[in-house]
Amino acid sequence: MTERGAADSGAPNPRHVVVAPADAPRLDVLVAAAIDGSRNQAATLIATGQVEVEGRRERASYRAREGERVTVTIPPATAREIVGESIPLNIVFEDEHLLVVDKPAGMVVHPAPGNWTGTLVNALKGRGGPLSTGSEEGREGIVHRLDKETSGLMLVARSDRAHRVLGAALQARRIVRRYAALSWGHLTEDVVTVDRPIARDPRDRTRMAVVNTGRAARTTFTRLARFDSVDLLRAHLHSGRTHQIRVHLASLGHPVVGDDTYGGGGGRKLVGLPPRRHFLHAAWLMFTHPVTGAAMDLRSPLPPELRRALKAAAGPDAPPEADDALETFGFYRADADAD
Repeated sequence: MTERGAADSGAPNPRHVVVAPADAPRLDVLVAAAIDGSRNQAATLIATGQVEVEGRRERASYRAREGERVTVTIPPATAREIVGESIPLNIVFEDEHLLVVDKPAGMVVHPAPGNWTGTLVNALKGRGGPLSTGSEEGREGIVHRLDKETSGLMLVARSDRAHRVLGAALQARRIVRRYAALSWGHLTEDVVTVDRPIARDPRDRTRMAVVNTGRAARTTFTRLARFDSVDLLRAHLHSGRTHQIRVHLASLGHPVVGDDTYGGGGGRKLVGLPPRRHFLHAAWLMFTHPVTGAAMDLRSPLPPELRRALKAAAGPDAPPEADDALETFGFYRADADAD
């Protein structure tokens, strides 16, 4: 482990000092751990001269020698205006209180370093109309998130009242979220519940991992179909941790097909998935409307690239083109995984 020095609070900008251990990782990984941030953030600090190893600049790939002092200076945050953009969105439900978006793969949910434009929040602002203030600037309306390469249904609040009620419902597990996933290999049983805590991977801050000291996380996986090399699963979230489904499947030894981060990227061509796309889709969302009390049941069929991948994996067992593939495989049946 690194030995972290005390931050220099008297300096104009906060500093972190790390003494490299014998088995120090790459400099960007070491810095990410020191600042409790991402590897991309660390790489930016290194590239802009905010990181010194014994007073000199080094590349992100540099491995510090044992005992070398790595000093990280955190520049002051700069306010950045989040602008609306004219980006088409697939809206599956909308009223004065909320809307539900069918997010495409490849879209980041909210602006952050490296993704200040082209996000869902930029698109929502570009549409006009009210959005809840959210937890902070740049996350207006966002009740919950999806990973960049995960597609499917997302709740967006248009008023602070709706946001509060939906947020409380999410915490109380009264919002049902079910995902379609294709995983490599085969589960040992048709229904598997994984109850393992999740936190940042201590060896790579860009990933999440099962960590004993992490936050509680529980997912139920129901096998809908077994093909030659993959299983078609319905994943039901009982909690909402970052990368939860992907981490839990990887912990079973059956990562999501196409998931480069957690070991499922190999063999992508076998099912014809495009680069950087993994087979995970938020297909079913059920909740009580925060104002009217109406029961909401919203569904999203597989997008074309996932439908093609499922057809390739299923072979002769693939449903006809005209059918909803998830309906065909019983995705929308009410089973015990809703408990």
